[in-house]
Amino acid sequence: MSWAIKCLVLSLGWLLFSCGVSKSLHHTPQLDGYDATAPMVTKVSGKLFSSRENFLLKNKQGLWELYVSGDPLQVGLQTGSLTDSLLKKQERVFFSKIEEIVPSKSKQKLLRNILKFYNRKLYLNVPEEYQTEIYGLSQYTSHEFDNIAPRYLRSLYLHGAHDIGHALQDLALVGCSSFAAWGSKSDDGKLILGRNFDFYAGDDFAKDKMVAFIRPNKGIPFMMVTWPGMIGAVSGMNNEGLTVTINAAKSKIPLVAKTPISILTREILQYASTTDEAIAIARKRKVFVSESIMVGSAKDKKAILIEVSPNSFGVFEVPNSNNQLLCTNHYQSDVLKDNKRNVYQIENSHSQYRYEKLQEDFNESPKISPQIAAGILRDREGLNGKAIGYGNERALNQLLAHHGVVFKPEQKLVWVSANPYQLGEFVCYDLNEVFDKRRENGPIVSLQSENLNIAKDPFLDSESYKNYELFRIEDRKMDVFLENKKGMSAEFLQNYQHLNPNYYKVYYKPALYFYKRKEYALARPEFEDALSKEITTLPERRAIEKYLKKIKRKLQ
Repeated sequence: MSWAIKCLVLSLGWLLFSCGVSKSLHHTPQLDGYDATAPMVTKVSGKLFSSRENFLLKNKQGLWELYVSGDPLQVGLQTGSLTDSLLKKQERVFFSKIEEIVPSKSKQKLLRNILKFYNRKLYLNVPEEYQTEIYGLSQYTSHEFDNIAPRYLRSLYLHGAHDIGHALQDLALVGCSSFAAWGSKSDDGKLILGRNFDFYAGDDFAKDKMVAFIRPNKGIPFMMVTWPGMIGAVSGMNNEGLTVTINAAKSKIPLVAKTPISILTREILQYASTTDEAIAIARKRKVFVSESIMVGSAKDKKAILIEVSPNSFGVFEVPNSNNQLLCTNHYQSDVLKDNKRNVYQIENSHSQYRYEKLQEDFNESPKISPQIAAGILRDREGLNGKAIGYGNERALNQLLAHHGVVFKPEQKLVWVSANPYQLGEFVCYDLNEVFDKRRENGPIVSLQSENLNIAKDPFLDSESYKNYELFRIEDRKMDVFLENKKGMSAEFLQNYQHLNPNYYKVYYKPALYFYKRKEYALARPEFEDALSKEITTLPERRAIEKYLKKIKRKLQ
């Protein structure tokens, strides 16, 4: 972190009270009038925990299924008590990642102060009921990280972490793809949607995927795919057949946190049953990053995109005769499509490439079924079937997704991918069964409709998949060699490139290694090989071309 930022923070110190930092640090949410009864959790086994009609169960595919009901405080308390050990584990995973990125204790302290200042207005932009739910949940978080912030504030801050990270670094750990089809484009004429949530915060982060089924005392019962500690929605469907998914767009660095996108989409999920109702909710909230929200509606029998940014709001709809809607990480509405950041995103990122890949897959599969939708989400190839290397961000399946999901809103069916990535079995849930017919006093079993599950990807049993997993291990070693500028042997290089031969980075990283060591004759062919592959972004291609020009001059 630069001294300029340090000075900025110190100069802002006298503004703490006038800017509301002190007030935000002492804010507590509304608790009066809610059921504050502490849940009594029964541990049936290491994979099943129950509390009255609420429970947490790990199914045979490895997904945690959470079912909770009640008022906001009780939903938070029940969720926290049932997920207790998972919640604490997720916190350790997240904050250990922060320590890995910022190892210095003094810089960590500075970061905490920045966080408090940046989030000073967060509590003013999160609906009271969600603050109450977060408070209930936070009672089961660890005291281990109280030096960062008290438990409630820390849990509140974490709901804006996606937005802050996305805005400050334009993180490519949010490179999602989503689509919808209806009418002539779906196999039965009914609405179908699919999405990949390509959010990567380390392997441990995605180990405990959770499918949460929430029956609130106000609003519409809903499900969402999430992780312990997260009450916001990134992918979900409610009992009226309305779905939400989010795709990040290009953002400028915001000056203050407002409504986190996942909280906005949670509100839509809980209170909207039509696209018009979803638009009305989105209009009344102030956000601090740019995002596309795909909303599918069983009542409207179509999907739309709500495109939000700190200063603009757009809605993108296709004529019903088109019967399909595709979305990656750039805007499409008239209001926002010509925004300079959006134009830059289209030209310089991998968003447009993945959009064209979605178009190609839709052209090859004119009738989208749940099985075909899962196949599109699992597609590892580039345009025209080109092998572009496993893990390439130009692929729809970048082999890092937290989850893939398929929705059939009119039937209230949803399929959620089991680990790893989108390759495991897509587990089906029928909300008619979950919310309308579930026996409160019956035995606790998995909520899945097993007969409708989609089989795992055969790729999981292939030699290529085994090589990819080995490649990921070797790639971390390569990063160490690159950082230290020593240690890479000829045998390592040969094996590294053999494991993922079509991926440009297995040539680009060794090229940088040789270049840093001033071994230009060895760097040159590696850069040239990298240039012959499908490079993720235009800036990276230009960087390689620049290195080659420098090498040419140095070797003359």
